[in-house]
Amino acid sequence: MAERKNVLVRMDPGVYDALAHWAADEMRSTTAQIEMVLREALRRAGRLPSNTGAMPRRGRPPRNQEMTA
Repeated sequence: MAERKNVLVRMDPGVYDALAHWAADEMRSTTAQIEMVLREALRRAGRLPSNTGAMPRRGRPPRNQEMTA
């Protein structure tokens, strides 16, 4: 899997709170929720690159990966 990019995002506290609440409702981290929203916006605009990897799976990694890491 390609290395993930780290990005600093400044946003209005109310927007962040709304995203964090939405993320909690869907059992995601706020970061994963932001990525999901951005991917959906790119897809709808026809700008999501075809070589974009899948969203990382949520939750704990499978046991066999956990032991080898």
